Amino acid sequence: MSRSRALHPVAPVRTLFAAFLFVATLGIPVIADVPARRVITLAPHLAEMVFATGAQAALVGTVEYSDYPAAARAIPRVGDAFRLDRERIMSLRPDLVLAWDGGTPVAVIEQLRGDGHAVVVIGGDTLGSVAEALEQIGRLTGSETTASLQAARYRDELAALRERYHSTAILPTFFQISEQPLYTVTGQQIISQAIDLCGGRNVFAELPGLVAQVSAEAVVAADPRVMLATAGAGDDPLARWRRFQDMAAVSAGHLYLVDGDLVSRPGPRLLIGVSQICESLEASRGRSDD
Repeated sequence: MSRSRALHPVAPVRTLFAAFLFVATLGIPVIADVPARRVITLAPHLAEMVFATGAQAALVGTVEYSDYPAAARAIPRVGDAFRLDRERIMSLRPDLVLAWDGGTPVAVIEQLRGDGHAVVVIGGDTLGSVAEALEQIGRLTGSETTASLQAARYRDELAALRERYHSTAILPTFFQISEQPLYTVTGQQIISQAIDLCGGRNVFAELPGLVAQVSAEAVVAADPRVMLATAGAGDDPLARWRRFQDMAAVSAGHLYLVDGDLVSRPGPRLLIGVSQICESLEASRGRSDD
């Protein structure tokens, strides 16, 4: 069994799907005095990045599904991707709230700023944005040294992956993020960038937005060589496709699962998820050559 199938349970589909669906158009953030001493994060990967930079002592609040590292589970909750408890946030007296660029709705950010909180939006839309986010959090929390080391390590690992797979055979690839309704990623989504890095070609890259609902007929017509899906705790999310034996991916057995947390959370572990995608595509190339 390839490492891409060695999976752990992930957050419910509703929460995972929200990570792909929310899009924010943001203005210039309010900059808090630094270093911040009481920090609230509004996304699981932001809490993970605070820990990665060594600033976890300042973390006084976060949201549901902030479960990595294990110590993050003990941080008080202030809501989830769909609802925030503003009174709870106020009671924690944060001097800095970290919001997710592309994940935290603009209305929520404006509401928190209206409540008097200093909100800084963290993130970006590329694989390399994670390193920049780590450095930004380091500056805001006074943990620049550790943050710089983590960012440098991330950049080195990303460069190594690009070098390893830059000349591999291109494989048309379908990535399923939701089975019912059937949703995939477009070329603007970070997962599609990972597919490109790994030598794949997202068959729905040209669709608008970050995610798109597609029909089963459209997937069959696209005839991908590789099919990927995020794994949960339930049944095989790619089982529906196994009856389409005329599809290249199905007839060749090129159906793989990747850890949804790793590919949907743009934090330090994102490159583990990218590696799972790369290993799946590489396994498909090897089996095609048999």
